[in-house]
Amino acid sequence: MNHNYTYYISALPSFTEGMARTLDLGATLDDYNDSPSPEQADTIAMRNDWFAVGADLKTAIKQYESDRAKQQ
Repeated sequence: MNHNYTYYISALPSFTEGMARTLDLGATLDDYNDSPSPEQADTIAMRNDWFAVGADLKTAIKQYESDRAKQQ
């Protein structure tokens, strides 16, 4: 599974929205994901950070095991 945990706060624009942002001098097209409270936003962001760390560790462990198996 390929998860992307880095875009919780800001919404990802489409290609056309990205092109329109180059002409948006007043920053009227900026979109952000809302949370009911700052504490909940922090909790979700921290959870996503740890999910990303876990995914990186899992990938590193699989790579290590694969490299180790090739050496033996």
